[in-house]
Amino acid sequence: MTERMGRVVCDITVTADGYSAGLNQTEQRPFGDDGGDGTGDALHAWMFKTPDENRAEIEKIVAAKAFIMGRNMFGPMRGQWDRQWNGWWGDDPPFHAPVFVLTHHAREPQPMAGGTTFYFVTDGIEAALAQARAAAGDGDVAISGGAATINQYLAAGLIDELRVHIAPLTFGAGTRLFDGVPPLKLEQISSRAASLVTHVTYRVLS
Repeated sequence: MTERMGRVVCDITVTADGYSAGLNQTEQRPFGDDGGDGTGDALHAWMFKTPDENRAEIEKIVAAKAFIMGRNMFGPMRGQWDRQWNGWWGDDPPFHAPVFVLTHHAREPQPMAGGTTFYFVTDGIEAALAQARAAAGDGDVAISGGAATINQYLAAGLIDELRVHIAPLTFGAGTRLFDGVPPLKLEQISSRAASLVTHVTYRVLS
């Protein structure tokens, strides 16, 4: 009997012009020039100001059994790990599952409270996906971002379902979904408008 394999899914919040972060990102301003203080409050207001209205979408984001993210989403450092940094989410990150961080610099796994452990993968996106699939079993693997990491997986044809959460604002420049990605054929599965966001889910066909 063939073992069932979960899907590779992705959630990302973008502006109406397709950006997930603005220019000039720093540790103090992780979303850069976002029209506010750089914390992404306006972009992600649908999650934090109206969570009850968007409960189903939020629950889907954390339902995967393993996660993959780029180093920029994990933290602001570049180059060698010159200090201990355990991610942007505090001592009990929301993942509660293994998280595989793409990096060029090796680091020992970092266990956190609540069942999250960060693993640092130095040999590319396909190796990270293989490890995440093994950890997830028959559950889904989520590509958490940022946009540059998602774009790599889209370009490689490795994402099955793309969930885009579109906030009603623009950045004009920054890190953009689909940059560098060859033309894709998408099938719209669902869409739902809420007060601070429009949720659109696509099946990636090619």
